[in-house]
Amino acid sequence: MSFGLGRRPVSCSFFPADLQSESMSKSKKKAPAISSPESNAVAYRVLARKYRPEAFSGLIGQNVMVRTLTNAFQSSRLAHAFILTGVRGVGKTTTARIIARALNCVGPDGSGEPTTEPCGQCEHCVAISEDRHVDVLEMDAASRTGVDDIRELIEGVRYRPTSARQKVYIIDEVHMLSKNAFNALLKTLEEPPEHVKFVFATTEIRKVPVTVLSRCQRFDLARVDTDTLARHFADIAKREGAVIPETALHLISRAADGSVRDGLSLLDQVISQADFGSGGETDEAQVRDMRGLADRSKTFELLEAVMAGDIACALELFDQLYREGADPVGVIAGREEPAEDGGVVGVDTQPLDRGARRAEGALEDRVGVEHEAVARAPRGAEARLERQR
Repeated sequence: MSFGLGRRPVSCSFFPADLQSESMSKSKKKAPAISSPESNAVAYRVLARKYRPEAFSGLIGQNVMVRTLTNAFQSSRLAHAFILTGVRGVGKTTTARIIARALNCVGPDGSGEPTTEPCGQCEHCVAISEDRHVDVLEMDAASRTGVDDIRELIEGVRYRPTSARQKVYIIDEVHMLSKNAFNALLKTLEEPPEHVKFVFATTEIRKVPVTVLSRCQRFDLARVDTDTLARHFADIAKREGAVIPETALHLISRAADGSVRDGLSLLDQVISQADFGSGGETDEAQVRDMRGLADRSKTFELLEAVMAGDIACALELFDQLYREGADPVGVIAGREEPAEDGGVVGVDTQPLDRGARRAEGALEDRVGVEHEAVARAPRGAEARLERQR
């Protein structure tokens, strides 16, 4: 069953069926066969799709979720509904598809059981990977938000899987469903048939009703740290035959902001920018130019100017970096990092000390004034009372 695609198309032609078939056969014979090198070439797949994990072991930076799901599979304690939340590009939809494969994998010989390491060779694994499995239904809630869409889903829940072990419903961006759609789903979500599993994915978990959250097993996917991303990108660059220095990979990882998909998109762009005539090598400067990142030496100068209280120099450096194309947010982020790592030495702290003393003196003066005002208040009230008498 599929959403909105299960009805058989109706022919609207007024010609007899034999004439239709005859005309169609003639049109097929007249169609010339076009062959070109471009049509025979394999379409390029971006790195985010080419290296999408197909098992729990391939997920990076999500150790808690992987350990929990692995133990659940091994002990046969799988929930009937899961909800995955996190920022974009950390593996929510990928995890949902891995769960679907793990539930329905039968192994190369067709006799396997549910496993955390799908074989990737059986008919179910292949069909799910190609997004054409009839029992694994993926729905985009951003475009199917109404109660009628959920009513159609509920209608299909009653029927057993066609060929798979479990029927899996994956609803992406589930927070986009309307209030009535959520309410229509509650009863089925609380007591679904034993052959049905629900996997929800969302980037805005706060918009999902509590009544839905209480019926699901929730997993919060964390941002992937910079070092893990850098190692992952280094491995992919090696497979692609690209030579990218470690410093450039760390720049890409920082720009990705914890998102694997964002980082792979940047890596794809960096590899395309490299000169393959010189062995596909790129350097840190090319990555900085591509991303509009600030030069690290100037970042140190900016931080020193700020710490020394030299406002004019700091603003001049910041304006220079901005005119060179650096992102202001990236400049501030780059300025904070050396300070956190203890990379700034020899900074004159006297302006800071003088500023602190001035602030302390101003605070004492203000507190003294307030105390004096409070002390005068009772005397003023007594004087007004005497005048009234």
